[in-house]
Amino acid sequence: MASTNDLKNGLVLKLEGGQLWSVVEFQHVKPGKGPAFVRTKLKNVLSGKVVDKTFNAGVKVETATVDKRDMQFSYMDGDYFVFMDMETYDQLMIDRKVVGDAANFLVEGFEATVAQHEGEVLFVELPAAVELTVQETEPGVQGDRSTGGTKPATLETGHQIQVPLFITTGEKIKVDTRTSDYLGRVNS
Repeated sequence: MASTNDLKNGLVLKLEGGQLWSVVEFQHVKPGKGPAFVRTKLKNVLSGKVVDKTFNAGVKVETATVDKRDMQFSYMDGDYFVFMDMETYDQLMIDRKVVGDAANFLVEGFEATVAQHEGEVLFVELPAAVELTVQETEPGVQGDRSTGGTKPATLETGHQIQVPLFITTGEKIKVDTRTSDYLGRVNS
């Protein structure tokens, strides 16, 4: 249990029938009249839904212990992603549904943060940007370069994104894992 005075970003609360909500932002408000309160923006850990919730100041809220560990993606086994704990070398099988969009950027050997609560995997978090190789893309037409246009490219994971016309097959590029945006070339 914690008080609303102890709230901080990233803290996971257990509310409304055991649902887990992560604090995205919070603000203590002391109006001229009436009691103080805390305005929060909470994100459901499993669904990703974001809601605004207000608590009276000093109210007790139940916190959840979320164990975040750095793990390395090893391989696919059917619909499961197999991760290895970097400290204990234990292997953990995570369902594709739980991995979600992170699956678009996972290559063997990549490290990710795996969050667990009471032995259940909640989510897999990747770094903000990853480096991937372009598996296939059409060649850019000579003269198209000045327009700043884009073309589709398939990454080594099979995920397709838009890249500038000058990018060629086999090049290593940096990709934003949150938006699937091209961020730039990787200089070898």
